[in-house]
This record gives sequence, C-alpha cells and structure tokens, in this order.
Amino acid sequence: MSTNAMITDEDKILRKKMQDFVSWVPKQLLLDMDEDKVIYPKEFLREAGKRKLLGLRFSPKWGGAGLPWTSELIALEEVGVLGTSLGCIYSLVSIVGEAISVFGTEEQKERFLKPMIKGEIGVAEGLTEPRGGSDFFAGTTKARREGDVFYITGQKRFVVGAEGADLILIYGKVEGIDDPKKAMTAFLVERGPGVKVEHLYGLMGTRGGGTGRLVFRDAVVPLKNVLGGEAGIGNGTNVFNQMMIPERMTSAGAAIGMGRAAIEIAARYADKRKAFGQKIRRFEAVSFKVADSVTLLDAARALNFSAGASVDANESPDKIRRLVSESKKFSTEAAWTVVNHAMQILGGIGYTNIFPVERILRDVRLITIWTGSNEIMNLVIQHEFYKEFLSEPPESRNIEDDAIGASLPDEKIYNE
Repeated sequence: MSTNAMITDEDKILRKKMQDFVSWVPKQLLLDMDEDKVIYPKEFLREAGKRKLLGLRFSPKWGGAGLPWTSELIALEEVGVLGTSLGCIYSLVSIVGEAISVFGTEEQKERFLKPMIKGEIGVAEGLTEPRGGSDFFAGTTKARREGDVFYITGQKRFVVGAEGADLILIYGKVEGIDDPKKAMTAFLVERGPGVKVEHLYGLMGTRGGGTGRLVFRDAVVPLKNVLGGEAGIGNGTNVFNQMMIPERMTSAGAAIGMGRAAIEIAARYADKRKAFGQKIRRFEAVSFKVADSVTLLDAARALNFSAGASVDANESPDKIRRLVSESKKFSTEAAWTVVNHAMQILGGIGYTNIFPVERILRDVRLITIWTGSNEIMNLVIQHEFYKEFLSEPPESRNIEDDAIGASLPDEKIYNE
C-alpha cells in the first residue's frame, strides 16, 4: 500500500486486528442487510466493542485507544471492504464521539461516550431536513426551553440508525434567539417518547442500517443532554464545523476499502478468465483499468494520510477544512471510478449477484453525495485555497515575471 512507508509498527498491528474483525463478520449478515432482512446490526457493534476497535482516537479514560487520525484511516479502509452500511455504523462512533469528546461534559462522556466505545449503544446523527440538505442553517427543527428541559419539534431525514440507534445527535434552533447561527444548538436525544421513525427508506444500496426519517414532537431533552450542558446552548455552529472533520474523513477512509475490494475481485478474475487464447489481463483494455485503479487508490490513500496528519498536527482550521474536503471528494470519486472499472473488467457477470461488485457499486454511489456532496466540497476547496493564496505574497519567485512581455502593464488589462 502507498502509505506503508509512513505507518508505524503499531499501525500494522491495528490493521491485522481490523482484518481479523472484518473476517469475523458473517457473510449472511451482509446478505441479510442488503435484502433488508436486518434493519440494524447491533451484533456488529458489540463485537467491534469487545475487540476494542471502536472510538480509536478517543482517550483511554473513556475506553478509546488514544490513536491519531492516521491510524484510524487504516482501520476505516479495512472496515470499508464490507460496504457503506457497516462502514457508516462503525464510523458513527467516531463521528458522534467527536462531538462528545470535544464539546461534551464529563458526565456526558461517562454516560454516552464510554458505552458507545464498548459497542453497548448504537448512535446516529440527524443533519438533513426535508427543506434543508447542504444548507445546514435552513433547518427548521426548534427547541423550546421550559426550565431545565427542552422540547424538540422537527424532522431529520436520511438518518442512518433512525431505526435501531439508542442515541441521536441532532441540531435545533433554540427559540428566542434571532440569529440562526447563534440559536443552533446540538442535543443528545435518547430514544423515547416524542421520537418516532415515520419512514424507513427503500435504498438503492447502503441497506440494513435502519436509514429513515425521524420526527420529533415535543421530544423531551433535559438540559444535561444539551451537548456541553448550559454552556452548549447556541454552540451548534461550532459543533457542526468540528463535526465535518470526522464526517468527511471517515467517508474518505472507508471509500478506499470499497474501491480496493472491487478491483481485487476484478484483478483475480482477469488473471483467470481467458479470451482469444490468453488471460484477459494481457489485454491493455483490461490491464490499463487495473493500473488506473491502483494509482487512484494509492493517490487517495496518500491524500487521506496527509489530511489526517494535518488534523493531528492541529494546523490552521482553513488548511484542515481544505484538505479534509479534498480527501472526501477525491477518495469517493476515486472509489466510484475504480468500482466501475471493476464492473467493466468483469463484464456481464459483474452485473449479476455472482460477485459482490454490483452491491459495492450500489453502495459506493451514495458516498459522493452524503456528508456534503462533492459539489459542496469543490466550493469549500476553492474558497479555502483563495483565502490562503491571496493573503500571502509569492514564496520565493514571482513566476508571472518570467515572460518577455511581463513588464508591459498596458497589456495586462483586468477591467477593474
């Protein structure tokens, strides 16, 4: 793998542990999830928790391993070979756990983060609303406070774990605060009265994760479940901005696993299948797709590692935001391309359920859309690039001067 020279011996041990865990996952579980016979695989979480493979980045005080992002990316790639549903359920401990680890009170970490890492409770996150997807602040979920209790009213859709998860992190606007960014608050909602699954989606892929629409009708949330407690009221914008790191990094890491799984199936097939008297891997139309795929996955893996190292080093928020967005965009698009290459190499048999590539294809399509579509990633990337680029002078040489006519100002007209 392209990052082998950059990882530690401990990372290699972690990779082997993840591979052992992935090997444990029953084939029938994957098949039953894809057929919607299993709605939410709690045994998967419990087993990962028993093996101490959840919440790897969090403090050992709460049951984590205290590992950096660069290590978690190794784990995410391995679990990614199982597909988007299990990869997402695994990642949600990292995602929701990030919010609690960074913004939560000690009591919230004890009550929620610890059992999450043990695999004892499942977690979900409600971001998207029927009238607001990429426009986060267009959300209409409201929180009405009465004493030390909030009553939540609103809807969240496309929630993985809507059916099955025990704890849902949602965002809502506290009534009485006019500025939507200052009103936005993060709540830890325990499943109970006032929380109802109104619809389970029929999905093209990524099935078996209990993905649905949640409706909150005066759902009771005590003040102690406001993320950060009293101090967390109105802090939802900061939580959201922080959460985009694990949201997008987990998608990027698991995407490589899906792409890798598909191209490995296709490469083995190409080394066995014969046409015109020779293995089809001998034909450039096939072998070049393998070469392109391997290169894309190696490049994505290295970019992810760079972004993870940037987060670990606590570099500037602008740089982290750009690199994380680049990783999510490039890795998910690379995975989509690679899985399509694999399908093309397999030919007609790849379009059947003889091989799992058709399921991987259905799964991987989603990851270019969720956690911020790749079009939104483009907006973030160029915005952060220009912010940094235009604020700094040329480093050591003004390349623009390296032209014969560089000193002819009348030729450089910008319509200003």
